[in-house]
Amino acid sequence: MGKTILITGGARSGKSVIAETKALSLGPRPVYVATAEIRDAEMAARVAAHRARRGSEWSDHPEPLDLAAALRATDGQGPRLVDCLTLWLSNLMLSGRDWQAVARDLCAALPGQRDPVVIVTNEVGAGIVPDNRLARDFRDAAGEINQRVAAVADEVILAVAGLPLKVK
Repeated sequence: MGKTILITGGARSGKSVIAETKALSLGPRPVYVATAEIRDAEMAARVAAHRARRGSEWSDHPEPLDLAAALRATDGQGPRLVDCLTLWLSNLMLSGRDWQAVARDLCAALPGQRDPVVIVTNEVGAGIVPDNRLARDFRDAAGEINQRVAAVADEVILAVAGLPLKVK
Protein backbone atom coordinates (compact mmCIF):
# COMPACT_ATOMS: atom_id res chain seq x y z
CA MET A 1 0.00 0.00 0.00
CA GLY A 2 1.04 3.60 -0.60
CA LYS A 3 2.31 5.81 2.14
CA THR A 4 0.44 8.94 3.27
CA ILE A 5 2.54 11.92 4.36
CA LEU A 6 0.95 15.06 5.84
CA ILE A 7 2.99 18.27 5.76
CA THR A 8 1.69 21.14 7.86
CA GLY A 9 2.96 24.55 8.88
CA GLY A 10 2.10 28.21 8.92
CA ALA A 11 1.77 30.54 5.95
CA ARG A 12 5.01 30.84 3.96
CA SER A 13 6.70 28.19 6.13
CA GLY A 14 8.09 26.28 3.13
CA LYS A 15 5.65 23.39 3.30
CA SER A 16 4.90 23.29 -0.45
CA VAL A 17 8.58 23.11 -1.42
CA ILE A 18 9.18 20.42 1.22
CA ALA A 19 6.16 18.50 -0.12
CA GLU A 20 7.31 18.81 -3.75
CA THR A 21 10.77 17.54 -2.83
CA LYS A 22 9.24 14.63 -0.88
CA ALA A 23 6.87 13.68 -3.73
CA LEU A 24 9.71 13.75 -6.28
CA SER A 25 11.73 11.41 -4.05
CA LEU A 26 8.89 8.86 -4.07
CA GLY A 27 8.82 8.19 -7.80
CA PRO A 28 8.99 9.66 -11.29
CA ARG A 29 6.41 12.04 -12.79
CA PRO A 30 4.36 12.87 -9.70
CA VAL A 31 0.78 14.06 -10.02
CA TYR A 32 -0.06 17.46 -8.56
CA VAL A 33 -3.64 17.44 -7.25
CA ALA A 34 -4.47 21.14 -7.09
CA THR A 35 -7.34 22.29 -4.90
CA ALA A 36 -7.05 26.01 -5.69
CA GLU A 37 -9.78 27.70 -7.67
CA ILE A 38 -8.52 30.68 -9.64
CA ARG A 39 -10.95 33.48 -8.84
CA ASP A 40 -8.75 36.55 -9.24
CA ALA A 41 -5.46 37.78 -10.70
CA GLU A 42 -3.55 37.31 -7.46
CA MET A 43 -4.50 33.61 -7.24
CA ALA A 44 -3.69 33.16 -10.93
CA ALA A 45 -0.20 34.55 -10.26
CA ARG A 46 0.28 32.19 -7.30
CA VAL A 47 -0.76 29.17 -9.36
CA ALA A 48 1.56 30.23 -12.21
CA ALA A 49 4.48 30.60 -9.79
CA HIS A 50 3.84 27.13 -8.33
CA ARG A 51 3.66 25.58 -11.83
CA ALA A 52 6.87 27.34 -12.93
CA ARG A 53 8.72 26.15 -9.82
CA ARG A 54 7.57 22.54 -10.31
CA GLY A 55 8.46 22.33 -13.97
CA SER A 56 7.41 19.84 -16.62
CA GLU A 57 8.14 16.65 -14.66
CA TRP A 58 4.74 16.99 -12.96
CA SER A 59 1.29 16.24 -14.33
CA ASP A 60 -1.58 18.37 -13.04
CA HIS A 61 -4.94 17.11 -11.82
CA PRO A 62 -7.11 20.02 -10.64
CA GLU A 63 -9.81 19.04 -8.13
CA PRO A 64 -11.31 21.71 -5.88
CA LEU A 65 -13.98 19.57 -4.17
CA ASP A 66 -13.73 15.76 -4.40
CA LEU A 67 -10.25 14.77 -3.25
CA ALA A 68 -11.17 11.14 -2.60
CA ALA A 69 -12.33 10.78 -6.22
CA ALA A 70 -9.19 12.53 -7.47
CA LEU A 71 -6.99 10.13 -5.51
CA ARG A 72 -8.90 7.12 -6.80
CA ALA A 73 -8.65 8.45 -10.37
CA THR A 74 -4.89 9.06 -10.16
CA ASP A 75 -3.87 5.97 -8.16
CA GLY A 76 -1.46 3.90 -10.21
CA GLN A 77 0.00 6.97 -11.94
CA GLY A 78 2.78 7.60 -9.39
CA PRO A 79 3.09 9.67 -6.24
CA ARG A 80 0.49 12.38 -5.72
CA LEU A 81 0.85 15.75 -4.03
CA VAL A 82 -2.37 17.34 -2.74
CA ASP A 83 -1.91 21.08 -2.23
CA CYS A 84 -3.71 22.01 -0.09
CA LEU A 85 -6.32 20.81 2.41
CA THR A 86 -7.16 24.27 3.74
CA LEU A 87 -7.98 25.64 0.29
CA TRP A 88 -10.05 22.49 -0.25
CA LEU A 89 -11.89 23.15 3.02
CA SER A 90 -12.59 26.75 1.93
CA ASN A 91 -14.04 25.45 -1.34
CA LEU A 92 -16.23 22.96 0.52
CA MET A 93 -17.51 25.51 3.04
CA LEU A 94 -18.20 28.16 0.39
CA SER A 95 -20.09 25.65 -1.77
CA GLY A 96 -22.25 24.59 1.19
CA ARG A 97 -21.05 20.97 1.13
CA ASP A 98 -20.98 18.75 4.19
CA TRP A 99 -17.24 19.05 4.86
CA GLN A 100 -17.36 16.47 7.65
CA ALA A 101 -18.77 13.76 5.36
CA VAL A 102 -16.31 14.63 2.60
CA ALA A 103 -13.40 14.57 5.09
CA ARG A 104 -14.51 11.12 6.30
CA ASP A 105 -14.52 9.94 2.67
CA LEU A 106 -11.00 11.29 2.15
CA CYS A 107 -9.69 9.64 5.33
CA ALA A 108 -11.30 6.35 4.33
CA ALA A 109 -9.72 6.52 0.86
CA LEU A 110 -6.14 7.26 1.98
CA PRO A 111 -5.17 3.87 3.49
CA GLY A 112 -6.21 2.00 0.33
CA GLN A 113 -4.02 3.98 -2.07
CA ARG A 114 -1.36 1.99 -3.93
CA ASP A 115 0.82 5.00 -4.70
CA PRO A 116 2.12 7.47 -2.12
CA VAL A 117 0.13 10.60 -1.26
CA VAL A 118 1.77 13.76 0.11
CA ILE A 119 -0.72 16.26 1.51
CA VAL A 120 -0.08 19.92 2.34
CA THR A 121 -2.18 21.73 4.92
CA ASN A 122 -1.97 24.93 6.93
CA GLU A 123 -1.62 24.91 10.69
CA VAL A 124 -4.24 27.47 11.63
CA GLY A 125 -4.57 26.89 15.38
CA ALA A 126 -1.43 28.68 16.53
CA GLY A 127 -2.74 32.21 16.05
CA ILE A 128 -5.26 34.43 17.75
CA VAL A 129 -8.94 33.58 18.06
CA PRO A 130 -10.64 35.00 14.94
CA ASP A 131 -13.07 37.86 15.45
CA ASN A 132 -15.96 36.48 13.38
CA ARG A 133 -17.97 33.29 13.28
CA LEU A 134 -17.05 32.19 9.73
CA ALA A 135 -13.33 32.49 10.49
CA ARG A 136 -13.76 30.61 13.80
CA ASP A 137 -15.78 27.88 12.06
CA PHE A 138 -13.07 27.59 9.41
CA ARG A 139 -10.28 27.42 12.00
CA ASP A 140 -12.14 24.74 13.96
CA ALA A 141 -12.92 22.69 10.81
CA ALA A 142 -9.32 22.95 9.58
CA GLY A 143 -8.04 21.75 12.94
CA GLU A 144 -10.44 18.81 12.88
CA ILE A 145 -9.55 17.81 9.31
CA ASN A 146 -5.84 18.10 10.06
CA GLN A 147 -6.25 15.83 13.08
CA ARG A 148 -8.24 13.26 11.11
CA VAL A 149 -5.74 13.13 8.26
CA ALA A 150 -2.78 13.05 10.68
CA ALA A 151 -4.37 10.06 12.42
CA VAL A 152 -4.40 8.00 9.20
CA ALA A 153 -1.09 9.35 7.87
CA ASP A 154 2.04 7.26 8.09
CA GLU A 155 4.18 10.35 8.55
CA VAL A 156 3.53 13.95 9.66
CA ILE A 157 6.01 16.76 9.04
CA LEU A 158 5.86 20.28 10.48
CA ALA A 159 7.46 22.94 8.28
CA VAL A 160 9.20 25.71 10.22
CA ALA A 161 11.24 28.41 8.42
CA GLY A 162 11.65 26.11 5.41
CA LEU A 163 12.88 23.20 7.52
CA PRO A 164 11.04 19.89 7.96
CA LEU A 165 10.50 18.63 11.50
CA LYS A 166 9.22 15.05 11.66
CA VAL A 167 6.30 14.83 14.11
CA LYS A 168 5.09 11.29 13.35
